[in-house]
Amino acid sequence: MSLLNLNFCLSVVSGKVFVVNGTNPKNITMKQIFSVTFIVLVIFSLFSCGDKAVTQRKISGKAGELIVVVPKETWDGKVGEAMKKVLQQPQAGLPQSEPLFTVVDIPPAAFKDIFKTTRNIINVRISPTLDSSRVEFKEDVWAWPQAVVNINAKTADECIDLVDQNGDKILAFMLKAERDRLQMNYAKSVDKPIRNTLLTKFNLNLNIPVGFKIAVDKENFIWLRYDTPEITQSIAVYTFPYQSDSTFTADYLLNIRDSVMKNNVEGSLPGSYMTTERRATPSFGILKVKNNYSAEIRGLWKMEKDFMGGPFINLSVLDISNNRVIVLDGFVYAPRFDKRNYLRQVEAMVYSLELPDQKENDKMNSELQMGN
Repeated sequence: MSLLNLNFCLSVVSGKVFVVNGTNPKNITMKQIFSVTFIVLVIFSLFSCGDKAVTQRKISGKAGELIVVVPKETWDGKVGEAMKKVLQQPQAGLPQSEPLFTVVDIPPAAFKDIFKTTRNIINVRISPTLDSSRVEFKEDVWAWPQAVVNINAKTADECIDLVDQNGDKILAFMLKAERDRLQMNYAKSVDKPIRNTLLTKFNLNLNIPVGFKIAVDKENFIWLRYDTPEITQSIAVYTFPYQSDSTFTADYLLNIRDSVMKNNVEGSLPGSYMTTERRATPSFGILKVKNNYSAEIRGLWKMEKDFMGGPFINLSVLDISNNRVIVLDGFVYAPRFDKRNYLRQVEAMVYSLELPDQKENDKMNSELQMGN
């Protein structure tokens, strides 16, 4: 039975079957009902698959790119100034100023399919007819894996207030989406020999992609490198005993970093070694990584007695069940290129850390919190 030959259709509403277009209900056979029901189900299935196909389109654009859908006059005014202040603030810990995101404004009338697959999108709508002013965070609206933020405001002033009040949340949402995408890709292309080496040597898991090589492998230290003719990306891993809360201070961790790097990371010239550039004050923060007490340091490294340098991210994680601090230090050498995205790549690898003893850590951390 084809759709063109049907002389009736069925609609199911509140459990009733309605017959349309000329067929006497008394003459309808069970075979006809089953045939039409099957066709209706097929149609529903096709619509369902179509919706899924839309959301499964792959994202487009380069890492770090973000589009703002907003009228030109709004972007060029005070609302645009407030948004640029948040989205284009400098990335911490780089030798040259680079914005957190590469931002492009798109007028609503131009926001067609070609732009709807962009990885990071912020929609700005200002209208007095809106029910309320609010910020919405959504994922995979037009493509996958996509991050979308809707900023809805009744007036321009309310929009500025929303941006000021939610700027950190918007940045965190977009930056997490960028990191999640990288980590998803690296998890698919893990270098298994390196993974096994890290597990055996340090009892930890990191998703290091194929292409990295072991540059230095010493007791309680390993240096992983990815080299091209233009750039070098590196991750160093080492541990040291946890002694007290004073361990997690910038000076303490940087002094250990400089000591370890001096003994293990040499430059291209004889007698050269890595150290921290102290003239540019590194940023420091305390956070939780997979529920473990941690510290993050961002700054610049340099080679003593050499002319090399670049940005680094240093993550120190308390592995409380083993009474140690795990240090993951990612650094980049790319003298002729912007470094933001290269550093974010090693950052994503560093933050992929997983500990086989995490359940024991969780138990001990919970007991300590209860004791406080």
